[in-house]
Amino acid sequence: MSRAFVSEAAAEASAAIRPERPVSAAPNLVTPHGLELIEAQVTRLQRLLDGSASDDPQRAAAARDLRYWRSRQASTQVIAPASAEPTEVAFGTRVKIRRGGATFTYQIVGEDEADPPNGLLSWTSPLARSLMGAQPGDVVESDDRPPVTVEAVERG
Repeated sequence: MSRAFVSEAAAEASAAIRPERPVSAAPNLVTPHGLELIEAQVTRLQRLLDGSASDDPQRAAAARDLRYWRSRQASTQVIAPASAEPTEVAFGTRVKIRRGGATFTYQIVGEDEADPPNGLLSWTSPLARSLMGAQPGDVVESDDRPPVTVEAVERG
C-alpha cells in the first residue's frame, strides 16, 4: 500500500511504538540497595502512569519502562552482604585494584545498579568476571588491557 493512504494518526501511533527494553539473560543478582532502586523505579513509573492522561505522549515510554522494571523486580536474587570480612572478590564486595599506576575502587553489583564512573561495576562486566575469586596480591588479566593487581577486598 502506498504511504499516501496512511492516515496521520496511524503514522503517529506507529512512531510512538518503541521496542521493548532488552532484558539480560544473566541471573538478576542484586544487592539490597539494588533491590531498593528497582522498587523505587516501579513505584515512580506506576505513579506516573496513574497520573497521566491516556493521550499523554510520554505514556507509552513509561509503560514500556514499567514492564522492564517489573520484569527485573520479579527476577531479583538478592545477595546479602558477607557477615565476615571477605578474603576474595565476590558479588557485593568492594575491591581496590591498581592498573598501570592508577588505583581504582569498585563495588561488584547487579547489572541495573552498575555505574562504573561512580565505582559500581556490574558483576557481568569483563573486569568483574576476571576479578571474581581473586585475593589481595593477585595479578589478574582482563580483556586486552594491562593486567590489574588486587590491592584490597572488603565488604561492600
